[in-house]
Amino acid sequence: MAIRIDVVPTIPDARADVKKKEFQGIVGKGVRKVWVSDSYLIDTNLSGADLTKARAALVNPRVEVSHVGLPVRGRTQTGRWLPKRFNWGIEIGFLPGVTDNVGTTAKETIEDAAKHKFKSGEHVYSSQAFFIEGALSKERIERIAASLYNPLIQTARFFDTSARKHAVLSLSNVPRVELAGSSRVLPVDLDVSDVELEELGKLGVPDENGLRRGPLGLSVEYLKTIREHFRRLGRPPTDVELETLGQTWSEHCKHTIFASPMDELADGIYRTYIKGATKKIRAKKGAKDFCLSVFKDNSGGIAFDKNWVVTHKVETHNTPSALDPFGGAITGIVGVNRDSLGFGLGAKPVANVYGFCFAPPEDPRRLFRLPAQAGDSTQRQELLPAKRIAEGVIKGINAGGNQSGIPTPQGFMLFDDSYRGKPLVFAGTVGLIPKKDSRGRKLYEKQAKPGDYIVMVGGRVGLDGIHGATFSSAELHSGSPATAVQIGDPITQKKFSDAIAKEARDLGLYDSITDNGAGGLSSSVGEMAKESGGCRVELEKVPLKYPGLEPWQIWISESQERMTLSVAKGKWRVFSDLMKRRGVEATAIGEFTKSGKCIVTYGRKTVLDLDLQFMHGVPLTHLYTSPRTMLAEEPELRLPKDFSGTLAAMLSRLNLASNEFLSRQFDHEVQGSSVLKPIQGAGRVSGEAGIFKPVLSSPRAVVLSSALTPFYSDLDPYRMAGAAIDSAIRAAIAAGASLDYLALLDNFCWTESDKPERLWQLKEAARACFDYATLYGTPFISGKDSMFNDFKGYDEKGNFVKISALPTLLISTIGVMEDAEKAVSIDPKFADDYVYLLGETHEELGGSEYFRMIAEYGSASAKTSSRDGQAGRIGGAVPKTDGAKNLKLYRAFSKAVQAELVASAISVGRGGLAVALSKMFMAGGLGIETDISKIPGTIIYDSAVAVPNTLFSESQGRILVTVNPAAAKKFEKLFKGQTIRRIGLVTKAKTL
Repeated sequence: MAIRIDVVPTIPDARADVKKKEFQGIVGKGVRKVWVSDSYLIDTNLSGADLTKARAALVNPRVEVSHVGLPVRGRTQTGRWLPKRFNWGIEIGFLPGVTDNVGTTAKETIEDAAKHKFKSGEHVYSSQAFFIEGALSKERIERIAASLYNPLIQTARFFDTSARKHAVLSLSNVPRVELAGSSRVLPVDLDVSDVELEELGKLGVPDENGLRRGPLGLSVEYLKTIREHFRRLGRPPTDVELETLGQTWSEHCKHTIFASPMDELADGIYRTYIKGATKKIRAKKGAKDFCLSVFKDNSGGIAFDKNWVVTHKVETHNTPSALDPFGGAITGIVGVNRDSLGFGLGAKPVANVYGFCFAPPEDPRRLFRLPAQAGDSTQRQELLPAKRIAEGVIKGINAGGNQSGIPTPQGFMLFDDSYRGKPLVFAGTVGLIPKKDSRGRKLYEKQAKPGDYIVMVGGRVGLDGIHGATFSSAELHSGSPATAVQIGDPITQKKFSDAIAKEARDLGLYDSITDNGAGGLSSSVGEMAKESGGCRVELEKVPLKYPGLEPWQIWISESQERMTLSVAKGKWRVFSDLMKRRGVEATAIGEFTKSGKCIVTYGRKTVLDLDLQFMHGVPLTHLYTSPRTMLAEEPELRLPKDFSGTLAAMLSRLNLASNEFLSRQFDHEVQGSSVLKPIQGAGRVSGEAGIFKPVLSSPRAVVLSSALTPFYSDLDPYRMAGAAIDSAIRAAIAAGASLDYLALLDNFCWTESDKPERLWQLKEAARACFDYATLYGTPFISGKDSMFNDFKGYDEKGNFVKISALPTLLISTIGVMEDAEKAVSIDPKFADDYVYLLGETHEELGGSEYFRMIAEYGSASAKTSSRDGQAGRIGGAVPKTDGAKNLKLYRAFSKAVQAELVASAISVGRGGLAVALSKMFMAGGLGIETDISKIPGTIIYDSAVAVPNTLFSESQGRILVTVNPAAAKKFEKLFKGQTIRRIGLVTKAKTL
């Protein structure tokens, strides 16, 4: 019988004070006082002595006290803690089957403290209660509750003062998972009409009662290919086989749009423009090539020095974060941590990065995922408010990184109305792995061998994440399944990550490793089977969170915190014993073969028998594009005599203001490696690059930066991509990186990718990636795309709404500095230093933050309608990147850094020169006095718009630098023939 323990503070509770302010912001001053209690529902039999030990373990006796509710008649409990005075209570808990990390930790705590082993199916369930004093209506309480929970994954229970009279609370809702599943495997009839095939692909396999399981993500053409294959085999596919092909052939897993032939590109844009650029660059570098593993593993890897390899991967977790922001984000970050662990034979995660594209938090729109006709208000599924999405995503990245003990030295946040339907959530991890072990084996290579055990390590399998891969390959709508949402468990992952990367790897206990991400076992085992030539899996051996899962669910579940390893039979006992000692569950679920097939059984029955070549041979369709034209106008410029107010308004904009409040939530000091931190200088300015030392005994350091310029996308996608690449590279160069040792990662987040016009934009952006990467000599080492960041639904009045995110390309850099002490920060160090501007400034305000501000507060004519019905983009000349000029400039600047001639530097990017000067001014805590008339470029200085162009143009290739006057001649000599202008001085006066 379940026992309830309530834990409440005995001192003033800061959490309650914060919630009081939040609730007052929602419903007004009627909220007078708030209390918060944490509760644990313990679903096991504990003796009186064990209960005493459990209570002691769950509280800090200096600041907390516990109260116990004991079972009465099996369904109710007494003794629940209640404050002396309250009007309403709201209790938030998880729905059955949703990962409860607090509950899991409490369970392990009780097991350790009371020496009580929970039986299979016994758990601890956590919840949190908020008691409110104040005369509030039920409607107001429901509004408060809406800010506290997500109905897709949580429950909210309400009670009023009558709870005190009864002093009882029903225990009938203990969130156990009780499934009526069976071991049945269903044959799927594909000999049906095209209409029925389309329904099958979109809604999924029907069960015996005709209920659909959720999207397969298979087109009619794909299903016809599958039908022909099984006709040749003389049988229909099983539901397990069809679900497997849905995962394996999904856009999320196979990146079919990038892989497919497009127009004249027979090899598609990935092989031609992304992989092709890297191949060309590596050939040119020859003996100086620093790439060790690209496009073939979970992450990309480059040489750090002669002994170590650093890896990098950036993932997107957009769609899950739209449904459950916390779960989507934490799953994204711990998932990409596993991409590091899955590189080679296991790289230790040493740094995290993040990036968020949100709608403005004050966005008032209420949107609904509504499948019914316009005006139908029944069963409406509301999209979470923009602020809730942002807060949840931030908390998710925080929890995943901080609880895993991984520093977060670099990241960004960007806002636009178009991200209201789906936020873009980027999560990345840098890993570190020795090149070789003591036996001389290359640790950045791996190979599953026939005869090795297939071993699953980490968390157990449940319903979480089912259809996650196919779900993420489609636009967001009401059919998007809640089971696609997962919540990561960083504590479980931390245990096996350390056990593998710090012990098992160096003991040589396994031959290959990969993570269980999209598609679960179907993906990880299926991919590793290509290494050995085949596999055989026994599904009944897979550890489950709860009984009742069907074979297809076990096989494709994306339950988190799992890795798949290839372990030689002779090393299995040693490996298994090591994992047990580290508190990690490891189970042999089959073996790798050389049969050329993937065979899966459940009991003695074969539920899947697929030829590997067919399983991974997704059919590709030739794609065609057509140019997209965009109707957009320049806003009418306001020309004040004094631009001080304009600059202040610019600096307060969401896309330019400091992200200190965000960076401070992410631990960048753990592991003790930080050099250039996310917040720089006395003015707490957000840095544009991060530098850290993964090997503390080495003088070398890793440089990280990122950039995206989506506001140019609909005006000129080629220039957009060129600006993103140049901006990311320039931020790294300004911090002290060298072009000779810099690599790139690409993350394309596109919309409406089945439309020729959008594909044309994609192709143009990819073409720019090739041109600028090869020009700068910066190879792509990894990438990821997300192709359908679209929302379809309805507003409050039932009107159809479609929101497509701006086509967004994130470019990330990773480089190696030979000497970390030569890192360059933003803040000027001394008064009287010279201020230099490197590069040219042009009249390029198209899509700029300045134009966006003018359009928002100025002329309404600045916004026009585009063909997809959204607000048109802000027009004007998009910055054109002159890579040849910039290349020479960046090389000269790197020489100045190596000669220690640079005191501080900042890349001139979003917001233009005025914003860069302001950031440098604030970071230094000193003054800056400049004359920006007639700076190099093509601005016509006698024109009426010369000043705003000079201040706010976002021309590429520019760096702002401060230099000691004694070093000025040497500095200027390095830039002979380059575009450089001394524009002012650092001063003692704290004015700009």
